[in-house]
Amino acid sequence: MDYTGGSQEAQHLCVLVHGLWGNPNHLAAMAKSLRAKHPEDNLHILVAKRNSGSFTYDGIELGGERVCQEIEEEIEKLAKLGQEIKRLSIVGYSLGGLVARYAVGLLDSKGFFEKIKPMNFTTFATPHLGVRTPLRGWHNHVWNVLGARTLSTSGRQLFTIDKFRGTGRPLLEILADPESIFIKGLAKFKRRTLYTNIINDRSAVYYTTGISKTDPYTNLDNIKINYLKGYDDVIIDPACPIAPSDPEESDTTFSARFIKSSQTTIGRLPLILAMVIFIPIGVVVFLINSGVQSLRSNRRIRLYERGLAGIEPGNYRVPLLLTGMREAVEDVYENLNSAQSNEYLVEGTEEEEANNEPGSPRSERPQTPKTTEKSSYPDVPTLALASYQFSMIQALDNVGWRKYPVHIHKVRHSHAAIIIRTEKPSFDEGKAVFRHWLDEEFIL
Repeated sequence: MDYTGGSQEAQHLCVLVHGLWGNPNHLAAMAKSLRAKHPEDNLHILVAKRNSGSFTYDGIELGGERVCQEIEEEIEKLAKLGQEIKRLSIVGYSLGGLVARYAVGLLDSKGFFEKIKPMNFTTFATPHLGVRTPLRGWHNHVWNVLGARTLSTSGRQLFTIDKFRGTGRPLLEILADPESIFIKGLAKFKRRTLYTNIINDRSAVYYTTGISKTDPYTNLDNIKINYLKGYDDVIIDPACPIAPSDPEESDTTFSARFIKSSQTTIGRLPLILAMVIFIPIGVVVFLINSGVQSLRSNRRIRLYERGLAGIEPGNYRVPLLLTGMREAVEDVYENLNSAQSNEYLVEGTEEEEANNEPGSPRSERPQTPKTTEKSSYPDVPTLALASYQFSMIQALDNVGWRKYPVHIHKVRHSHAAIIIRTEKPSFDEGKAVFRHWLDEEFIL
């Protein structure tokens, strides 16, 4: 059953944008949940289609222009049928959140929001700060630079090694510039909400999807998580997300830790054996496919720039500043990405202090319940992000976001489970995410 579209009475348009390697089917559960909450006469649903599959290799800019055109064409089509759209919401999943942010800037620069009221802007597991692993020194080049070259234009932009349109800066930095059309358009939405996985998101980790310079969830054994009541221990309370774990409930003895470690290792033996056998083959397939897709993507981009791809780029090339084998390929990429370990700024150094001075507060520092009078819970160290990423965090936080950490327990593929990318019982925790979004956050 198709849950998109709406009746002629609907004045609110909600646009859903899928992620890298994605297609509209990935958002079927999301569209179904929206429709169950809001009938056809209240909400018109559009799932963006023109960035499907390998077309997501073509970059955030081209993807954003395609989505912008789809929105304009849908509203024009509905107007011809006598249906007037007065309100707009946009939802982005993974890379789709960045594509949506680009499209928002284009729409605002064209005066779109003078006629149509921007309501909800929501992202699920979107890497707002890119997918660069917080590393220093030569480690940075091994994965963050070489890995970026496996995903064509989108890869360079996600790893922030691109120089966007003569600015000499990465596109994601431009996307978060306080003076850009993108931030100014984003700020006009009545509500901005994000959902971020705290663990097991091998595509986009917590710090980037949660717009944070720290990650307090690196060791769940040392903390107690506070959940929002009624959401199945999936949605974490953003006002008081964690507290120190109860020493009496912790496995503090060496024997307990050894037993737990042994059980974990034994349980992972099939996975370890599979990785030893299949990962080398998968890496070769991944690199070959990446090369092929990059060549195809570059060809599409050249045709697009010449106006031979069904869209005239000149219509969307506005000033950026107002003042001044897909499943297998994805799995290999995620395995490589998740093999990286975060590094941190050294406490007390000038670099660390510069990123925690007044005006750049540690808003992500773990909070403890007010009932806890004495707490010796240590500060969470600052991740070794690039300087422009700290600036991006500040600019995005200044716009204002309602951030909800999500704890998916049942599967080790939380990136897919958070939006129920495939209808299967192991992804059912995503229903709690949708329920919270639609009951607590989505404004009709």
